Amino acid sequence: MMISVQEAMQKDVITLRRVEKIEEAARILREKKISGAPVVDENNKVIGIVSEGDIMRLLEFHSPNLNLILPSPLDLIELPIRMKAEYDEISAGLKKASLVRVHEIMTKKLITISPEKSISDAAEQMDMHKVKRLPVLDDKGNLIGIITRGDIIGALVKSNE
Repeated sequence: MMISVQEAMQKDVITLRRVEKIEEAARILREKKISGAPVVDENNKVIGIVSEGDIMRLLEFHSPNLNLILPSPLDLIELPIRMKAEYDEISAGLKKASLVRVHEIMTKKLITISPEKSISDAAEQMDMHKVKRLPVLDDKGNLIGIITRGDIIGALVKSNE
């Protein structure tokens, strides 16, 4: 039995606006417990996608020493001395990073899928393009849902119950 994307997708899509600050985007992802979201323009057309990975890369770019905040137990002895300078530098980096807008770091090369495709098509697309979610667009290019790897697994489990 073929399960369509339409049957497995989430219809209530959380989107980000292109001009939103990264700080705000990160807050939305965390609050909604999702790892990424489509980015829409003023006309609600999908123009990109942002994931936690994109945000992490931005933070690492602005704060290459971010990993020093998470010390190994042996570092704890000399940490306080090193910490202050590192911390100030990282804070400055994070402050700078938080001013970046969503459209500056979003992935513009969009992989989307239509609702009548099967979930195995969706899985194949995700695997081929190494993505974890696909915006679902109708034939006019409007965003009508999103399908994630979790949705595909959920649909398979449900169909076997």
